[in-house]
Amino acid sequence: MKYPIAAIMIASCTVFSVKAEPLTVKADAPQHYVVKKGDTLWDISKMYLRSPWKWKQLWQWNPNIANPDLIYPGDNLKLQYDAHGNPMLILDKGIKKLSPHVRVINQKSTAIPTLPLPMMEPFLRFEQTLSESKFAQSPIVLGADRNVKNASPGHLLYVKADLVKGGHYAIYRRGDTYRALDSNETLGLEAVLVGSGHVVEQGNMKAGRPAKLHLEVAKQEVRAGDIVLPIASGQSYPAQFSMARPKQQTSGRIIASDNKLREFSTMSVVVLDVGSKAQLKEGNVLDIVRQSPTVIESQHGPRYIEDASRLDKMITQMGSWFGEENDDSSIVWHMPKEKVGEVMVFKVYEDLSYAMVVATSEPIRVGDYVQALKEMADN
Repeated sequence: MKYPIAAIMIASCTVFSVKAEPLTVKADAPQHYVVKKGDTLWDISKMYLRSPWKWKQLWQWNPNIANPDLIYPGDNLKLQYDAHGNPMLILDKGIKKLSPHVRVINQKSTAIPTLPLPMMEPFLRFEQTLSESKFAQSPIVLGADRNVKNASPGHLLYVKADLVKGGHYAIYRRGDTYRALDSNETLGLEAVLVGSGHVVEQGNMKAGRPAKLHLEVAKQEVRAGDIVLPIASGQSYPAQFSMARPKQQTSGRIIASDNKLREFSTMSVVVLDVGSKAQLKEGNVLDIVRQSPTVIESQHGPRYIEDASRLDKMITQMGSWFGEENDDSSIVWHMPKEKVGEVMVFKVYEDLSYAMVVATSEPIRVGDYVQALKEMADN
């Protein structure tokens, strides 16, 4: 028989065990595959591996490729096994073409991207997170050359700053405040791209003359008070990432999504409350895990805590202060987290990062956890 005092024997089992497994390819993996325009490295990896982020392991014995993250349309991939039975993909040079047989690559940009670039490009090029001080110190739009509250393409904007004549600038509006879900700590401010243009007159603030910016593109109407930041000339951004588990144990939570919905699926962009301070890097793959509901055993039998009586809930809250593990005398059972998907990080700040949902077994939600356990990092 179990007594109420046993409620303080609480479990905080929050991880699931992982064992290192040898690299195996899917049973239906193609023996040959010709890379097509529009393919992504993740898509090809999924054809061969259940864990696509292990892509490099599939190429590590391949002498034909210097950089396994650069795969090009037209490449013919062939699945083989070495003398030890290890699977490997190689470039099949047995297929003769009328074109020169030497593989010449003129532009790195022709390589297929790791993930769908159109989904990531706005975040890689423009969308960003800024600090409160950065927002406060940035030049602002004072108004337009016409008496309108919302400027549109073709309007001249007056900017309170000395800008570079001919320079290209992006215009941002303050969006959501990103906060840690547990502590409510501010991690950054969403900078929402509303437009862009080029400077036709640099301005002179000492002489009381604002800069003039010709508005060329507007995703939304530009308003007075929006901030202006430079766009680097010939700005480039990564299309290929080296997919890997973090080398260290990592944990965090999903705090926002690009579609602002409660639930979302693959190819959605999410914001994580973990960044470079936790040694997170672009290309890191994390598991999405969800906390299973707490169960309490009462005189009426096991019940989810949401369905328990007020007294049972109070006992559960008292037990949570101690955080002890489940045992055979527990009446409150804290269940483990279970994996529901994966994300790949593609843009990292100090305290947060942007990631793309690359796999799901059910809809993902704001509040879900992300993690890479020590065992996973070593695998």
